[in-house]
Amino acid sequence: MSNQQIAVLGLGETGLSCVNFLLKQTKQVTVFDTRQTPPGEDKLDSSVKLIKGELNGELLAKFDLIVASPGIALATPALQFALARGCEIIGDIELFARELKKPAYAHAKLVTISGSNGKSTVTSLLGEMADTAKVKVAVGGNIGIPALELLSPEIDLYILELSSFQLETTCSLNADIATILNVSEDHMDRYDSYAHYTAAKHRIYEQCKMVLYNRDDPLTYPKNPGVNKTSFGFDQRAYGLLTNAQLQICLAKEGSALLAVQHLKLSGKHNWMNALAALALGEAVGLSETAMLTTLQEYAGLSHRCEFVAEINHVRWINDSKATNIGATQAALLGLSETIPGKVHVILGGDGKGADFSELAAVLKEIEGLIVCFGADRQKIAAQNKRALLVENLDQAVAKIFTTAQAGDLVILSPACASLDMYKNFMQRGDHFKNLVKALPARIN
Repeated sequence: MSNQQIAVLGLGETGLSCVNFLLKQTKQVTVFDTRQTPPGEDKLDSSVKLIKGELNGELLAKFDLIVASPGIALATPALQFALARGCEIIGDIELFARELKKPAYAHAKLVTISGSNGKSTVTSLLGEMADTAKVKVAVGGNIGIPALELLSPEIDLYILELSSFQLETTCSLNADIATILNVSEDHMDRYDSYAHYTAAKHRIYEQCKMVLYNRDDPLTYPKNPGVNKTSFGFDQRAYGLLTNAQLQICLAKEGSALLAVQHLKLSGKHNWMNALAALALGEAVGLSETAMLTTLQEYAGLSHRCEFVAEINHVRWINDSKATNIGATQAALLGLSETIPGKVHVILGGDGKGADFSELAAVLKEIEGLIVCFGADRQKIAAQNKRALLVENLDQAVAKIFTTAQAGDLVILSPACASLDMYKNFMQRGDHFKNLVKALPARIN
């Protein structure tokens, strides 16, 4: 096996993790990258040959194994040529899966998570739950650390977020439980149909011992009726919701209340579903229910994704700066008013990249609090609701809402726009918002 010739397609973090992993196994590795200055080139071992430029199918066909970056579609002509010549093409997740079958990792459990939205939140939340439960856990894949860099005989639980791109080149995961949280149209520049995209997601169900699906999204239902399965959703079955005697909406298991949603720092109905999914996944791999519920009351969310910032004068402030398009803002705002005792106030604006903001009109109609618009496209957004207010910047938006919001209200920055008109990126915009909010108590009197 040490004489096996392996081609790694694409550098960057994932490509480098593949190269370093293979070198440790004394493989002979050649790297291909279409870019003239690929990221990570300066970190490449001097023994590894790097070939830049357009991929050549005849050259690739000479290798025993091709490890392709998730960013390179299997439909690429050079890869199709190599496949036709009998080459095996896999990705870093398949390398991980094969390594995990070795005796040194026999004790470890594996959770795999996919979906069009929410998978990063569920992955990181489950990781926090495991940490609270004092389980030696490693979290990565499509989020954070490349999967191959997580491998260690000391780890008891691996939690991987997986994209449809990664699943295309993965066939032998044997996860203890796998989930598709939801499916909505995405990556149509990569797939020739919505059905093709959905099928790529469903590869995760072919490689697990148990399936967790979303009862409210038929596209997540497993196609094999005999598979061991559980589910989550808005009704009371399995993991779901119920209203208790105090008229509080609660996360529930088999009709028994676990935690009132008012105790969650995560906001919105979509995050109630994320919380239920994490609880179901955690139960499947033996995490303490007490530890999981404790984590849910402390978990503030990923940075800039419906992230809890602070509660000031009983008003919750949420940073959703990652909402750089209309769809993300719609998801954050849909039904949000129903989840709190007071009003929702929203801050929108920035560079809309030519978007049709009329798609926001319906969800803005639900907002009873202030609708404040700033940035380059503030007037276009404000045109969607007659109550919308125009301000020059985020400072003015926060100040305006602070003087108006009452106890029980919620304020969310969910721009529906890119940030480049005023900020370096959405992270800088979100950090500015958080700093403004955290300075608010000094203004009280």
